[in-house]
Formats: sequence, C-alpha cells, structure tokens
Amino acid sequence: MPTLGTPNQTIVAAEPFLKWAGGKRVLLPALLPKLPRTGADARYYEPFLGGGAIFFATEPQSAHLSDMNSELIHTYCAVRDCPEDVIDQLSGLRNESEEFYKIRAWRPRTRARKAARFIYLNKTCFNGLYRENLAGEFNVPYGRHRYDTLVCNGEQIREASRALQSATLRTSDFVAAVSAANSGDLIYFDPPYITGHSNNGFVEYNAKVFSWFDQHRLRRAAERLVARGVHVAISNGDHPSIRKLYENDSRFRIHVLHRQSTMAGQADSRSPRTELLIASSGVA
Repeated sequence: MPTLGTPNQTIVAAEPFLKWAGGKRVLLPALLPKLPRTGADARYYEPFLGGGAIFFATEPQSAHLSDMNSELIHTYCAVRDCPEDVIDQLSGLRNESEEFYKIRAWRPRTRARKAARFIYLNKTCFNGLYRENLAGEFNVPYGRHRYDTLVCNGEQIREASRALQSATLRTSDFVAAVSAANSGDLIYFDPPYITGHSNNGFVEYNAKVFSWFDQHRLRRAAERLVARGVHVAISNGDHPSIRKLYENDSRFRIHVLHRQSTMAGQADSRSPRTELLIASSGVA
C-alpha cells in the first residue's frame, strides 16, 4: 500500500461514490503533494468525511473516518459491509422526477435500503447537496440531471467497499474523532465552508455551515495535535479572517490552491477560485 500523501499506484484506486459539496477530487493534483509522507504504520484520520476523495486516492492501511452526518456514515458502513445488497437495492431506481420524490419520502428500515436511498438522492438531487429541514428530513429538490445519469455504478461501489475494509467509521464531532491520534499519524480536516466570498460577509455566510466558534475550536485542536507530533492538514476558505488564524504561527504553513468553482446561481460560477491548505510545518 502507498504511504500517506501519495496516490495509490499499485492497484486501481477506488473513487468516491458520492458527489459532495466542497469535495476535493478536482484539487487532488495540487493537494496530495502538500500532505506528509508518513510511514506505512501511520494511521489516517478524516473527521469531515464527505465524499472521501483523499481517503480513496491514498487508501491508507489504517483509516479512521468520521462525520457528524449519521446518514452519511451509515451509508459508508453499508457499502463496506454489504455492497451487493446496496447494489441490488439501488439498481432498480430510475432517474426521474416522480421517482425522486417517491424515494425522498421513503423511510426504509434495512441498512442496504437506507444506503441505496442516500446514494440515489445524492446522485439525482440538485448539485449533490445534503440539506435537512428543521424536522431532520432531507429536502433538496430534484436536480433535473441528464436522463442517462448513472444512478447505480456497481463496480464503483465494489471498489469503494474494498478500500473501506481497512477503515473504522463513526459518527462523531471532529474533536472527539481525533482524540486517539498519536505521533506520526496524519489528520486531514476538511470542514464545511463556502468559497468565493471575498467580501466582509465571508465569516457570517460560512457560519451557517461551520461557525466562527468552530473555526477556533479547529485551530485549538490542531495546536494540541501538532504539539504531540501528529501531522495536521486543514482545507479552508481563502479569506483574510482564516489566514489571520494561522499566518503568524510557525507551526503552520499556508498553501494557496486553485480550483474551478461550481457554485450554482452565480454568473461566474465556473471562474477560478482559491482555497487554503494549512499544514503543520513538517509538511512539504
């Protein structure tokens, strides 16, 4: 298996089976070289799992994956443990508006059906977003994708299942999720944030998805981890308020990464955007 921070070159790497807002798949060529080359026995932690692009690209031997979204974690567990059941439940679903709203209202009880529903809604809803109303119900509308959008990619799910065999999965706050990390381990934090806001409303806007208080919690957690020898890398929005949190601390280095934004509803939604990778100073 490859060391962390390098793409898997020995086998066909698995791919993310979910489309996730803010996913790092398009940033992999720029992001992976900035991660540390850890030893083969190092453990990898990703406490904001989302689509898991970094995990699937590197396939570490020991991975601890977590997220506060329990439905997301349940889906990963089902794909890891019973992929054929998930494929069987997913394969008969159609990419149609009527079918979408039927499945959105569905309340399945088995783990395979729950996972199939989650994957289906992710593939067919607007922009692959995950949003719940105050009652905790998924409420993103149908995305009107191309009729031939692939709802069930069996091979992709099987490859993801293979990669996940080495992973432990849990629903957890990010601080608790990394509490057992030791010297030499790698933690990649990718908290939810919105890019493309250069005005003073950046912090207030992003507070809807990850509060400014949480940004400070993340910074303090990173400091504690680095102090005990853990490698830390943090993706975040490129804004003066974020830079100020880390720029005067010699324990961290700030890297600017470029990506194409795909935020809906903006006239320049395909224009280049920048994001930050804040890495402990031992990172290249």
